[in-house]
Amino acid sequence: MVRQGTQPLNDYLRIFEALNDAVERLGKVSDSPRLDAELLLACALEVQRSYLFAHPEDEIDPAAAIRFESALKNRINGMPMAYIAGEKEFWSMPLIVSPATLIPRPDTELLVEQVLIRIPQRAEWKIADLGTGSGAIALAIAKERRLCHVTATDISEDALSVACENAQLLALPNIEFSAGDWTTPIAGSVFDLVVSNPPYVATKDPHLAALQFEPTLALDAGKDGLDAIRRLAESVPDILRPGGSLLLEHGFEQAPIVSDILRRSGWCNIALINDLEGRPRVTAANRSRDRYTSYSS
Repeated sequence: MVRQGTQPLNDYLRIFEALNDAVERLGKVSDSPRLDAELLLACALEVQRSYLFAHPEDEIDPAAAIRFESALKNRINGMPMAYIAGEKEFWSMPLIVSPATLIPRPDTELLVEQVLIRIPQRAEWKIADLGTGSGAIALAIAKERRLCHVTATDISEDALSVACENAQLLALPNIEFSAGDWTTPIAGSVFDLVVSNPPYVATKDPHLAALQFEPTLALDAGKDGLDAIRRLAESVPDILRPGGSLLLEHGFEQAPIVSDILRRSGWCNIALINDLEGRPRVTAANRSRDRYTSYSS
């Protein structure tokens, strides 16, 4: 019997009934209620999504029904699908994610692309990823440049645990992780390239409310959203070889200010890179041969 309203799912509901009900319930909170329902049910049943289409008349056992109802309630309450499923694809890699890490965004693949453009195929460079979170950026670089050694840092040990697990699952030996604040855990080392997707949301930005399930530490960057970028602009030259590159992701409206911060901190060859919609989302710069050279106008 098909359940009406929003009461919990009955045991032994058939697959097609559960999906129809879930789609109705998710319609008010999701832009893709059918897809969400299918993914949640497949996860609860521990089957591939294709199984649902091939076996619509199958009954759902009580344990799976409980798992599905719990996941459904979380989604209705706004929890992102990636946290419910526990994974998210990035750069064609399945990555474990948790509330300790940001959910990797497709936009961030632009940052990876720009990093790879700057690293020769056979280079044996040392790369640093600062504020690695789930490890998405560092792992993508390690995957594509096997001769390079990637060091990833994060102040959150819970996030680093997720990143370490992802590295193990992907069997990438050319990466290591260090706990600490930005460059602090790798002070004294020298890298050929440094990359970061730092926090860049202002403390009072209304968009933070929509990101309530993601770690505030990885989002909130002070009054104007630029505290982390200022810190990186000042500290990264200490671990970067002269002429080495720094690449940063940021909000597209922040691009002019980010360029100014870097210029005032002595960086040179500052370049903005646009996303597919023509918005500047990545800034690249080089460490000057003399980091104390002033580029102020």
